[in-house]
Amino acid sequence: MKALKEIAKAQTKERAILIAGSLLMGITIVAMAYFIVAVVDLVFLQGASFDETTGYLFGLAVVLLLRALLTYLNGRTGIYMAAKIKARFRKNLADTYRQNPLETAITGQTGEKVSVYVDAVDDIDGYFRNYYPQLMQSSVVPLVLLGAIFYANWISGLIILVTAPFIPIAMIVVGKNAEKKSEEQMEELNRFSGTFLDILQGLATLKFFGRSKEKADVLEKSSLAYRDQTMGVLRVAFLTSLMLEFISMLSIAIVALEVGLRLVIYDQLSFFTAFFVLILTPEFFASLKELGTAFHNGKASTGAAERVMGELNKGDKEPQRAEKDVQYRIESKETPPEITLEAVRFSYRDDSAVIKGVDAVIPSGSQTAVIGPSGAGKTTVLNLLAGLAQPDEGTVSVNGVDLQAIYEEDWFRQISYITQEPYIFSGTIRENAVIGMEADVSGPELEEAVEKAGMRPVIEELPDGFATVVGEGGRQLSGGEKQRLALVRAFLKKPRVILFDEPTVGLDLRTEQILRCSIEELSQGATMITVAHRLHTIRHADQLLYLEGGILQGQGTHEELLAKLPAYQEMVRVHRGGAQQ
Repeated sequence: MKALKEIAKAQTKERAILIAGSLLMGITIVAMAYFIVAVVDLVFLQGASFDETTGYLFGLAVVLLLRALLTYLNGRTGIYMAAKIKARFRKNLADTYRQNPLETAITGQTGEKVSVYVDAVDDIDGYFRNYYPQLMQSSVVPLVLLGAIFYANWISGLIILVTAPFIPIAMIVVGKNAEKKSEEQMEELNRFSGTFLDILQGLATLKFFGRSKEKADVLEKSSLAYRDQTMGVLRVAFLTSLMLEFISMLSIAIVALEVGLRLVIYDQLSFFTAFFVLILTPEFFASLKELGTAFHNGKASTGAAERVMGELNKGDKEPQRAEKDVQYRIESKETPPEITLEAVRFSYRDDSAVIKGVDAVIPSGSQTAVIGPSGAGKTTVLNLLAGLAQPDEGTVSVNGVDLQAIYEEDWFRQISYITQEPYIFSGTIRENAVIGMEADVSGPELEEAVEKAGMRPVIEELPDGFATVVGEGGRQLSGGEKQRLALVRAFLKKPRVILFDEPTVGLDLRTEQILRCSIEELSQGATMITVAHRLHTIRHADQLLYLEGGILQGQGTHEELLAKLPAYQEMVRVHRGGAQQ
């Protein structure tokens, strides 16, 4: 809760409004009590006429209206502050995911991240909407009321001063348990969300393997666990309310007893003073009880804040482009860029090194193949070249300029990255094809790109052509059709740098041949880097980078590596012995 409190304190404008509104609220309550006591005293004890009480009744109406307006103002201020801070949290989360797209995609469950972005941030709302405004109000209003009670009857003020601290003590005792329960509830919600989305996405696979019933039981168990945690939180909330009610009622009863004895038996107080104290005392404890109710919301928000802060802190490993002192702008040129890796090291969050000191030069306009056994770090090298990940040590340079010092938008405008599973968004074929274009794409431009990518037969077979709607992930398209659509995007973009994660693996021979021809045409006038698995691709590359265990074991042409690198010789021997060469 400390972090949330610091954030709330930073909202100086809203905090000033809450303090000023609470001070006026306290004065308004005192004035309200005065006018009520005055009217009762005049009518029932002094036998005054209605006309004699008109002024007091009008004053009472004014202060009641003012109190309602101040209550509304404090509520609106809390709502505004909560909305502003939630928007900031979501922006920070989005920036973290955007700046670390690689680790965002490969770590944790998607459902868990969605739960943090939506549910956890929404749960923070209670702190700023309810708890903090009530904290300000309960810090100021009771002091004003206590001052008025002390002024009217110092003995009643002393009783309140002794009994009132039991309320915050009870809140602290119960609050520790409430915070723990809330954190456990949020963890259970994230676990349930992640499990649900994970099962939903793999439902077809579960059906095929006859595991749908088993996973349904897992989902039910997770759901029941979340229910139990929620009931535990509610149980603590009810216990808190009961304790606060008991303490406040006991305190009010003691004050009432003291005032009654001094008024009736000892004749030490006037009716005006006694009634004035008896009206203000419940108001005093009501303000503290409202804080107790809001206190639960604050503790519930703490667990959510821990989840959000934890997700934001995961992004601290990556250097941020905004922290660079110099930002370089690059423009599209006819000459493809030269890319250099110098002593590049990279590891994921578990600190397991993936790339260990790679040095390489990728000449302008060349075709470079990155090869090696599974787990060697080939795809990670592509991600570093693409700017999706930043090296822990060393630099990736473009024409001698550190990639991290180049404006991200400028660099992404220069490159196309085609993976084995290009992502297709829910929408039309045309919308997916032109997704990387800033300007409108004309019909002839799109037709030309489709022709070059070999996608013309696919478009003709679709029921609505370019207007055909495909589901999320391109569910209606085959693997080869997705690859062709990715190539259409690249032909429209006309990149200077092309990154391929061997997109033809797993495709039938005809589709592979079509894609190879398209890739060959696309690579003309561009620097191309390919993660290669096929001997055909390796042989035609200008240079090869052989990785093993994250270390660059060899660099050169096919013939050079075949002559000097035993590991490469073995890889070629295995390829030649396989069915596909």
